[in-house]
Amino acid sequence: QVQLVESGGGLVQPGGSLRLSCAASRSIFSINTMGWYRQAPGKERDLVASITSGGTRNYAVSVKGRFTISRDNGRNTVYLQMNSLKPEDTAVYYCMATYYLNNYWGQGTQVTVSS
Repeated sequence: QVQLVESGGGLVQPGGSLRLSCAASRSIFSINTMGWYRQAPGKERDLVASITSGGTRNYAVSVKGRFTISRDNGRNTVYLQMNSLKPEDTAVYYCMATYYLNNYWGQGTQVTVSS
């Protein structure tokens, strides 16, 4: 079992930045992959970025060059640094962990990009 708690969402103007955090209830050394997904109203939940235990990163085309995923093994936390935010980035952002072939999800944090 893995519990995930996200934080860091909020309201930001276009062009602004936010950093999301995802704290895990166990050591992330043993977690194969951690990632961030997002879901806008009326749309499916899509992958934003992921990072493996070996440090391999993967990004959605729409966020490449603007978002950065990182992990702090000592704090059991994964981060999503979001820069140059656009209104179309508005969504609920969810943290996900793949642990022994099971996927675990956080409760989500709202990100709203609006002037």
